[in-house]
Amino acid sequence: MNPWICGLLVLVCWILSVLHALLQSLMVLQLSFCTHLEIPHFFCERNQEVQLACSDTYFNDMVMYFASVLLGGGPLAGTLYSYCKIVSSIRAISSSQGKYKAFSTCASHLFMVSLFYGTGLGLYIRSSATRNSHCSATASVMYTVVTPMLNPFIYSLRNKDVKRALRRFFGGQL
Repeated sequence: MNPWICGLLVLVCWILSVLHALLQSLMVLQLSFCTHLEIPHFFCERNQEVQLACSDTYFNDMVMYFASVLLGGGPLAGTLYSYCKIVSSIRAISSSQGKYKAFSTCASHLFMVSLFYGTGLGLYIRSSATRNSHCSATASVMYTVVTPMLNPFIYSLRNKDVKRALRRFFGGQL
């Protein structure tokens, strides 16, 4: 991939994120709230704000579902397509050790993708009839804190230099 395409992809992602955040913020500003309410989360998520509104939230819910499918499902479809191509390439590898190494690398990434998308999309696409604040707070922590925190550990622990440095740091006990 050349630097121009990489920069273009970053720019498109940034612009889409800003436009999405602006749309969601403007839609929440149109809602009316009855009284002083507290959101039982560690940060203010849009779907939690919409649930506390006294006005009709049908349009807000539909936009939120559409955006979740579009902005979450599009990259997920791209990831799944990439994995289909990766698996077909791995199957062409002749050595079993090479196949094992390739599949083990893909398995850790696929686990992280599943954790992120499973909790993130599950939180936003779930039925509005099930409004358990404890479950949604746990799902929020999973996709906003746990997944990004685990990513560097999972990918760097596969690196021999990082493993060697950790062994030296912990006195050879790893």
